[in-house]
Amino acid sequence: MTRIVALSGSLSRPSRTRALVTAIAERIADGRPAGTDARIDIVDIAELASSLAGVTSFERLPAPVAAAQDLLTQADVVVLGSPVYKGSYSGLFKHFIDLLDPTRLRGKVAVLAATGGSDRHALVLEHQWRPLASFLELHTVPAGVYVRDSEFEQYQLAADRVASQARIELAAAQARALLGWPLVSATTVALAA
Repeated sequence: MTRIVALSGSLSRPSRTRALVTAIAERIADGRPAGTDARIDIVDIAELASSLAGVTSFERLPAPVAAAQDLLTQADVVVLGSPVYKGSYSGLFKHFIDLLDPTRLRGKVAVLAATGGSDRHALVLEHQWRPLASFLELHTVPAGVYVRDSEFEQYQLAADRVASQARIELAAAQARALLGWPLVSATTVALAA
């Protein structure tokens, strides 16, 4: 079984970022080889915030934080996403990553994603996420996924946002390729879903 864990760095509920990382994880799973299973888990910083905010020691992680870290450790693919705050990922997202032994994610396939108010933030994936992913020794797909807040309706990515949907599919296809899964066409994935 392939395990896909999506980490949402948003502090809001509901969350556009959570919707985005979930959509990416689902698109990756949709293209799994016939006869194989994929499990998707979501780690939501909004749910961990009260446990995470006061943590100052690696030795005394609250149970919910340790469990979330364990989920990431068990993943074959991680989808890392956060809303953009002041040109970077959210502070508690970074704090969660800072409390994680960097060797625990080494070699995992990763998709980088972000949501933001304007295109002005789109390069955050290259200037903030990729250096972090490199430090963690993740195998990141070339296509990052940045989606503007205005492309969501009721906290879900609008179906008519063709360019964003295509970007999600491209990133998912690249993740599947890094997993060594056979290539599938978008039509095949749509029929299987």
